This record gives sequence, C-alpha cells and structure tokens, in this order.
Amino acid sequence: MRIIFMGTPEFAVPTLTEIVSTGHEVVAVYTRAPKPAGRGQAERKSPVHEAAEGFGIPVFTPRSLRQSPEQEVFASLDADVAVVVAYGLILPKPILDAPRLGCLNLHGSLLPRWRGAAPIQRAVMAGDARTGIMVMQMDEGLDTGAVGLVEEMPIGPDMTSGEVHDKMMLIGADLMGRALAALDRGSLHFTPQAEDGVTYAAKIDKAEARIDWTKPAAEVHNLIRGLSPFPGAWFELTLNGIPTRIKALRSTLVSGSGPAGTILPDLTIACGSGAVRLVAVQREGKGAMDAATFLRGAGALPERAG
Repeated sequence: MRIIFMGTPEFAVPTLTEIVSTGHEVVAVYTRAPKPAGRGQAERKSPVHEAAEGFGIPVFTPRSLRQSPEQEVFASLDADVAVVVAYGLILPKPILDAPRLGCLNLHGSLLPRWRGAAPIQRAVMAGDARTGIMVMQMDEGLDTGAVGLVEEMPIGPDMTSGEVHDKMMLIGADLMGRALAALDRGSLHFTPQAEDGVTYAAKIDKAEARIDWTKPAAEVHNLIRGLSPFPGAWFELTLNGIPTRIKALRSTLVSGSGPAGTILPDLTIACGSGAVRLVAVQREGKGAMDAATFLRGAGALPERAG
C-alpha cells in the first residue's frame, strides 16, 4: 500500500519503523516543523523527521493543512491510507478524504475514555488500573471515529506516565502493523464508539503541577506518577534558607500521618490523609536522583514541605 505517515514525537517513531520494515511504500512523512531548542536555540527536527530522513523518505513540515495549496500537495501523493500518530495538527475534511481508504489514527486510551491531547497522563492521574491503545478511523470529531483494533494493558499502581508511554508506543506499533495488514486484505472492520463513558484528556496545564499536600495520599501519588517525567509534579522546600523547587518523579503510598506537608523520615510526606514516600526527585538546577542521594546533599530539612 501507498502510505502517508503523519507524526511528530518519539511515541510515533516505532510505528513508522514498523510500517517501513513490513514493506509498505511510505510516499511521504508529515511532521511538525523544526523548533528552536536548547541554550543556543538552534532549530531541532522532530524525532519522526529524523527517522524519516534516515529511511530516505520525503518530509513535509507545513504549519497548517487548512490552505488549498497544502491540500492539493497532499492529494497529489495518491496514497491508499494515511497513518496518524501524535501528529499535532488538525486534519481538515479535504485531508481526511484524500487517501483512498481514509486516515487511521493510533490513540493511547480505551476510547471513548480520554479523548484528546493527554490520554496517557490523564489515565494515570485519575488512578485508572488499565488503559489501551486503539486504531481508529479518523473523522472530523475529536477522537470520535470508529475503532478497528484495540490492545489493552494494565497500569501498575506505581507506574509513571513515562513508563506507560514507553510500553504503549511499542504495543501500538505492532497493533498498527496488524491493522494495515488486515486493511490490505479487506478484513479490517470498524465498530462505532460507545456513547456512554466519554471523558476528555485536556492538555496538561502548568498550574496543575504544584502538589497540594492537603489532598489524600492516593491523589498526590497519582499526580506525581501522572506528571512524571514531564512536566513533573513539584513542591517547595527551604534549603539553607533558600526556597527551592523540587520535582517529585517517583513515589509510593506508605503509612504515616501528621499535618499535611509534614516531612517524616525517609522523605515521606504527610498528606490530607495518609502519606507518600518520595522515591526519586529532582532538585532545581540538578539532575534526577533517588531519595537517599537527595537527603545526603540537602542538609537539614524543614519541618514542612510547601
């Protein structure tokens, strides 16, 4: 089949690799335009862009697909299907309709739960015990298309969003490979999503990342693992008289009590009910470290975390 691949972050790279390795003809890759990054603000290509160049595939980086010239270029590629994995741009109807067999999207949730921008993080933050990844036929709605294939996976009680992401992107690559094989045989069938159970995975707001120790320990724990490794749930400690931001990267639920924010032994912090023990943290301006390393370098800790 002639395929247009559309994706941007690392999450999409295994799927592109799977498509290429199984012998499909990828006629073009669409990805987000390079952005300034790092101290020098040099333009950095997306992970998908770099992978596509490694495969020798033509790369397109339009800022939008709403204009007729871009839509004409897309249609001229004469693709059988477009595969979309975390691309980052809205696909208007002329784009959705251009490939002969439409556009297939790889979405990281059990639709209709967690439609939208941050399904992995929202599932972990909500304390969901399971999630999954789906191959969906795209339409003009927000993740409302009919579902062709699904693979479920558990979310362990201490798993971070980063761990779910890394596991899911490999499962998703295999799933899309199977979906394309079935589509080529004419045996990929789609089922409309349920009308009940719809939730939305809004983009993570920076204001959500500050830890509120008055919340129950389970909510604090889910926030920490849901925002790890990025953007990272954080709190403040006064170290050597200086308020210092600390990112909590990994935690576990433990027994403990005290006024909310009280620092207990072993970097355990009391919550509104229960307590969490911080297993890995990142001090402002430093790299990630385990709790023992942090405690050795932090000196005397205050009584409370802010």
